[in-house]
Amino acid sequence: MGEEIIVWCDDDTGVCVANAYCPHLGADLGPDVGGCVRDGRLVCPFHGFEYDTGGQCVATPFGPAPKAARLRVYETREIAGLIFAWWGLGGRQPQWHLPPDELDRAGWSNHHIWISHFPGHPQETTENSVDLVHLSHVHGYDSVSRVDPLEIDGAFLRSRFDFCTTRRIAKVARMRLDVAANALIYGLGYSFVEIRERSIGLDMRMWILATPIDGEVIELSIVSQTGPVHSPSRKFAGLAFLPVRLRAPIVNKFMAYFQKRDVLQDVPIWSTKQYRRRPRLSRTEGEIGQYRAYCAQFYADALTAAECEATVADQPAAN
Repeated sequence: MGEEIIVWCDDDTGVCVANAYCPHLGADLGPDVGGCVRDGRLVCPFHGFEYDTGGQCVATPFGPAPKAARLRVYETREIAGLIFAWWGLGGRQPQWHLPPDELDRAGWSNHHIWISHFPGHPQETTENSVDLVHLSHVHGYDSVSRVDPLEIDGAFLRSRFDFCTTRRIAKVARMRLDVAANALIYGLGYSFVEIRERSIGLDMRMWILATPIDGEVIELSIVSQTGPVHSPSRKFAGLAFLPVRLRAPIVNKFMAYFQKRDVLQDVPIWSTKQYRRRPRLSRTEGEIGQYRAYCAQFYADALTAAECEATVADQPAAN
């Protein structure tokens, strides 16, 4: 978002995400210039001002802590060990909230995280969740089908679909995967996808997280986890010969490779495409119009919102 932030936690696992500059005299609080965490407090490298995870200065080396010395902090939410922070245009307070963390983590693998930077926009990357046609044309999936109509409730959007894909393992074996995907979207930058591979009996989670960096480039983070694999319903590259505790981490790395491959197929398109305010959709692409109308709520600029809403108005045949 064009700003430097700093993130730290105290001894009680309290987490703070804040502007990275000290309100005292503007020193950078980052570790590269000497900022550190001591006894759960962030310590400024310039004059030793100490801040708690609420952002308040609570001590200085040479006198009482000034009450006005307070960091600009961002509201945070922790989900499955991932830390999210709210950034609002002009300091806007949160307009919606991410879901509560109710995910079972017992037996699941650690996160596999892959990050890419490229010119783009979170609205464009998130649109893939409703653009089912591109799944076959770009990624080679087949039997792509919508399970339920799009579900939209305020800032929440659900997109459920099935598909099949054939993957090559170790450049010799080929495996056909039968996948059910449940994409849960909150806003433009947070997509959480629950994945069930039916032929093996495999559960996965994937987060697709898009953060604007400077008004042109975005940081896209792909985070994946794989659930415990106790009794695979068919052979999967010798999986049955491994201890159960090793199966999920190995499968997660394997599947993350293919997820990265799919994203790299999209990146050149995202990086070079032009946004069409009034796209000429086919009769089967009404969900893109619904998605664009859903996106309108996230813009403070009324003109931008009106342009998103016009997409549906221009495409009566697609609704």
